[in-house]
Amino acid sequence: MRIFSILLIVLFSSISLAAQDITGQWNGELKVQGIQLRVVFNVTSDNGELKSTMDSPDQGVKGIPTTATTFENTTLKITIINAGIEYVGTLGDDNIIVGTFKQAGHSFPMNLSKEEIEKEVIARPQEPVKPYPYYSEDITFENKEAEITLAGTLTLPNENGVFPVVILISGSGPQNRDEELLGHKPFLVLSDFLTRNGIAVLRYDDRGTAQSKGDFKTATSADFATDVESAIEYLKSRNEINKKQIGLIGHSEGGIIAPMVANKSKDVAFIILLAGTGLQGDQILLSQQKLIGKASGISDEALQENELINRKAFDVVKESNSLEQLNIDLTNLLNQFLVDNPTTEIPQGVSSEDFVKLQVAQVTNPWMRYFIKYDPSPALEKVKCPVLALGGEKDLQVPSKENLEAIKKALSKGGNKKITIKELPNLNHLFQESNTGTPNEYATIEQTLSPIALNEILKWIQSQTN
Repeated sequence: MRIFSILLIVLFSSISLAAQDITGQWNGELKVQGIQLRVVFNVTSDNGELKSTMDSPDQGVKGIPTTATTFENTTLKITIINAGIEYVGTLGDDNIIVGTFKQAGHSFPMNLSKEEIEKEVIARPQEPVKPYPYYSEDITFENKEAEITLAGTLTLPNENGVFPVVILISGSGPQNRDEELLGHKPFLVLSDFLTRNGIAVLRYDDRGTAQSKGDFKTATSADFATDVESAIEYLKSRNEINKKQIGLIGHSEGGIIAPMVANKSKDVAFIILLAGTGLQGDQILLSQQKLIGKASGISDEALQENELINRKAFDVVKESNSLEQLNIDLTNLLNQFLVDNPTTEIPQGVSSEDFVKLQVAQVTNPWMRYFIKYDPSPALEKVKCPVLALGGEKDLQVPSKENLEAIKKALSKGGNKKITIKELPNLNHLFQESNTGTPNEYATIEQTLSPIALNEILKWIQSQTN
């Protein structure tokens, strides 16, 4: 889901005042549990008003607008409210800013300079190295409904032959064809493993990401489902593909999308849900916030307060049919929250009015509104093809027990008897063998995908395609 990383990526507008001499690109690096995370602040001035964006090169994300940027008495302060990020540093005579990066109650020393920082090479032993022992082709296909072209990679066990195939559907947030994050490339590892074992794989960049066209920011899960349908149509045009053995593998949000597509397309022979959801979106977000917050050391009192306001906000979204009215209702709700909680910390240089606007914007974007309201059960009830649903015991983003149980209940209610449900011990949301399951652990784990999960997926596909 959408809090995959140590640096929670959200988009918000910049406001601020300051001088010109701080403008330019400032480079720093965080050391989090031995892992390097480069941070870049790009500071500009518009008629004396400072603005900035943040890049996270090691997460493949650029141009994140900040909430506020100020430079006063040699002190630079940059905030991103909804990510809980604040950087404060002092510019010295050596043109180095000595400061601290804070997020979600944690502080890390981080200095900034104009010199670029080289990326550290992190061991990812599961990543395949060319030349591959199979055929790999970069391809494009068209989503005619959306009028966009998507780019991806098709791997085949051999250039000649007819093979079963799976389409990989990524989790939430803009993902490239490898589902790359925090130095890991899960879909590259998965496609390599399956193709070496006789299964063709199509993986592609999300719309508006990497080489794919379109607008990611305005799209919902339903829009992404049409991209998958277009991928199926493309595969049907390939002579190397067994048209009766086209399957879908969806991770996280991809596990929401796969059942949608299976209901609309008779060409889907089977689906695999990796950390897919069985509960409505608002319930997923509330449990996610609670579990990750508790694992991060946030107090029970703070978690309860956070859950109360979020639950109220989500209820407003679920009851709303008008975006205009939704903005009004959420603004009123959050204004009242600030009145009732006068100690709520608002970043320096940000008015309470702007603070509320930023919070409302996060909840009212198209993807979030759709996700909060979406209940996957009706779609699951209609799925008639074989289904494998896997969950990680230590998944704090999509808790496995509750969601696997809900998935099984919905599939069974619809009369589907071809279902396999498994919770895999010690695995997190990315299906890595983990200690805590928290998102800030993802980058520190050398393993990209547990061999246990890989083998479960392969054995089940082989049972469907032999």
